[in-house]
Amino acid sequence: MFAAQKDKHDSHILWIAKSGQVHIDCLSPHAHEEEFDKNNQDLLARLKMYRRGQGYVGKKAAADRDFIGRVLDTLKNEWQSLQNRSEVRVIDRFC
Repeated sequence: MFAAQKDKHDSHILWIAKSGQVHIDCLSPHAHEEEFDKNNQDLLARLKMYRRGQGYVGKKAAADRDFIGRVLDTLKNEWQSLQNRSEVRVIDRFC
């Protein structure tokens, strides 16, 4: 999922759908996170936006086992607290 993204082209948001499925979506470099929240009805929670050019997505990020492990641990830990919530939760860290 991380390797399929291009870090230099767009900013990205890693988010969790109400079903529990995890996604990474591209956003234009000047897009705001609040717009994404308002336009995504299936959004349960998301991490802060990965701004383009910061190395959070792409092949190098995907190869960084420590980074990917921290992302996975964060998602697992947050999942328990997300059950039965109606408002969008913003996970305020980059892992």
